Amino acid sequence: MLTNNVTVTINRQSIKEDEKWDGWKGYLTNTFLCCKDVYEQYSGLWVVENAFRITKGTLQIRPMFHFTERRIEAHVCICFAAYKVYKELERRLKLNRINLSVDKVLNIAKTITTLKIRLPKSGETMTKTMLITPKHKLIASLFDEKFWENF
Repeated sequence: MLTNNVTVTINRQSIKEDEKWDGWKGYLTNTFLCCKDVYEQYSGLWVVENAFRITKGTLQIRPMFHFTERRIEAHVCICFAAYKVYKELERRLKLNRINLSVDKVLNIAKTITTLKIRLPKSGETMTKTMLITPKHKLIASLFDEKFWENF
């Protein structure tokens, strides 16, 4: 039978040295930027992380394994366009004081039905969007053509 004789010691001097840095945050970089620029770049990192969260989560964009430069560029372009549409909707919601996130608006919009009816005699097509629930009514202005004009 083996027994392990393990001795644990606490280095109080190391703890004392570490305490000097409590409440401080440091940045280690391999760039030649000045301190202020490093800090500003790091402070803006959340924007990039949020973009990745949106593309992976809401837009459900996944890695694709393309083998030609043209297909890779097309995939990146589609991902960028989807993200741009998302951010534009976010901007317009804010401008129109619709206090809902894009994710909530999209979830509500999924439950809305639009009917298209072609009249047999005239051949005219009529469209009616069914805004029934209170949640539907929160985003009703999105279905008005004037909402999308002049932006």
